[in-house]
Amino acid sequence: MSSTTGATAVTPAERTGARTDEAAALIGGARERIDALDDRIIGLVQERMAVSAVIQEARITSGGRRVNLSRETAVLGRYRDALGKPGTALAMTLLELCRGRV
Repeated sequence: MSSTTGATAVTPAERTGARTDEAAALIGGARERIDALDDRIIGLVQERMAVSAVIQEARITSGGRRVNLSRETAVLGRYRDALGKPGTALAMTLLELCRGRV
């Protein structure tokens, strides 16, 4: 099927890389679920950043340092224990996002 621009329509199987329409439907639904999960994860990361800013502000206002290295080490360990080595990289990214927002 052609549109007015001359582009051909892409089938669901072609769009997903699946070989059958059934697999394409399953993949399409799963991708929608992943997109919804990603939206929630982004929201949670933004919430974590806001809470971290409150903690940092309180620490700095009281005369402390912006970063608490022992706490960061505990966070890294928690993510590593739950998710393996890639969890450490994820935790480092979260910590980086949450530092210095005050």
